[in-house]
Formats: sequence, structure tokens, C-alpha cells
Amino acid sequence: MRDDTIVQFLDRLADRVPAPGGGASAALHAAQAGALLAMVARYSTGEKYAAHQAVVERIIREADALRARALTLAEQDAAAFTAVADAYRLPRHDDAARAARSAAISEALVGAARPPAEVITVALDAVELAEALLPIGNPNVVTDIAAAAEAARAAAATARVNVEVNLAGIRAERTREALLADTARVDEIAARAERITAAVRTELAK
Repeated sequence: MRDDTIVQFLDRLADRVPAPGGGASAALHAAQAGALLAMVARYSTGEKYAAHQAVVERIIREADALRARALTLAEQDAAAFTAVADAYRLPRHDDAARAARSAAISEALVGAARPPAEVITVALDAVELAEALLPIGNPNVVTDIAAAAEAARAAAATARVNVEVNLAGIRAERTREALLADTARVDEIAARAERITAAVRTELAK
């Protein structure tokens, strides 16, 4: 996926194939958030921003790492969803085969839920970086901090439904509880992203 052109990825996203789908799209939203934050941070270097150099350099490192992590999750999501499709195609001609198929589906659904659950964590990390960058970043590119926050919000909201769609088929209660704990953070992410965007818009209105 990382070697696709944008057109190639969108063509595959639009095709009637199991993956990529919403989970990969969520991860790419998060990757874009990281890229936007890294860009703003790189525009916030030099003598004018010397007082915040250490923080800006940290944000650059973490935003670059976030982008790479999100791209890996996009690829993992696509692979995991393909595994779910394969599990549903397993034979069910007798009781033993049906039991094996059911277990394989449950295991594959756990695997499919984990990448979007991790995307929620990445989205939270992106919002935290945006909050740190907003008061010290280059005001000429402040709208890109809002864009990053909104991309993180989209990543989290999209990832949440891609976790929830797998929950019904997951048997392990502790796994379900852990995944639900991940999804419970999405409203907080959305609220924090909204505050960032509101702060940017207030600055633009001055």
C-alpha cells in the first residue's frame, strides 16, 4: 500500500474487493494528521522560534514516527480484513469443520479489530501533539494544525466503527472489554480536536 500512488489506492478502495476499506482509510487519516503536524513544526524552526526549539524538535520526531506507525496500521488492517474473508470461506460440511470455521472467524475478527483500535491511540497522540504545537507554531500555517486535528478526529471516529463491527463475533470477554476501552476514548479525542479547530478559527477571525 505504501508504494501505491494516490490514484491506485483510491481505485482499489473503490473496487469490489475486501481490502482496503474503512479501517485502512482511518489509518491514512491518522497518517495525514502526523504529516501535517510535522510540516507545521518544520515551519516553526529557526531564530524566531528558538525559545521552543526543544519542543518543536520533539514534535517533528514524534509526528514523523506517528505517520510511519499509521501507515503500517493501514497495511495491517488490509491484511487482517483479508484474513477475515478467508476464514468465512472455510468449509462447514460437518460439526468439526463448522467448529473450526467458527473459531477461525472469531480469531480473525480479533485480528481485524486490533489495527483500528491502535489507530484510535495514534489519533489521540496526534491531538496531543496538535495541542502542544498550537501555542508555539508558525501562525502562517496555523490552519494546518486544525486540519491535523480534524484528520485525527476522522481517524478516531472511523476506526471506532471498524472496531465495533467486529465485536459481535469475538468470544473472549477480556478482549472485547479491552477493545471497548479503546473506543471509549473517541469522544474525548473528538472534543479535543474540536477545541483546537475552534481556537484556530478564533485566531483567524481577529
